Amino acid sequence: MDVLGQIAAQIQTKFQQLPINAGSSVTQPSPHTLRGAETNLYAEAAEQSFSVDMLGQNVAIIAKPVQYTWSYGDGTSLGPQTAAGAPLPQDRWGEKTLTSHVYAQTGDFAVVLTTHFQGTYSVNGGPALPIPGQGQFSSPPQTVSVWRSITRNYADTCLQNPEGQGCPGVAAPPP
Repeated sequence: MDVLGQIAAQIQTKFQQLPINAGSSVTQPSPHTLRGAETNLYAEAAEQSFSVDMLGQNVAIIAKPVQYTWSYGDGTSLGPQTAAGAPLPQDRWGEKTLTSHVYAQTGDFAVVLTTHFQGTYSVNGGPALPIPGQGQFSSPPQTVSVWRSITRNYADTCLQNPEGQGCPGVAAPPP
């Protein structure tokens, strides 16, 4: 087998062994979110280039993120899907997005993003050739703390009723 054929036979394995940065999962709001509310998560992953030696040849490899899978840490996941998601302005936090998640329980959850990369390679400056399949790379877990909130409405202000619940110096009601 010629050297190009040998490289072609080994390129997918080499691709999956590269130190590709999976990127990171960003959470809004962060680091705390609320139980029962939409939590926006999105991926920040970038195209990466590598130069490796294979069988004495200079091989340039480009890894491009093409799909994303989130493991939300509560036993549910999303993906793989092509949408990386995007940040929301703070006044839109809580909106449903293509990558958002609603936590049903309170607690700390380890979110892991797995980014699927498609690759191309070029031997000694030759044409770019596709690498079969995809490489999957996972980010380190990111902790999301899910809290609960309690809303209470009161008829009077603290000026009208200084002894009312929620006023300074008045004991809070039991949860």
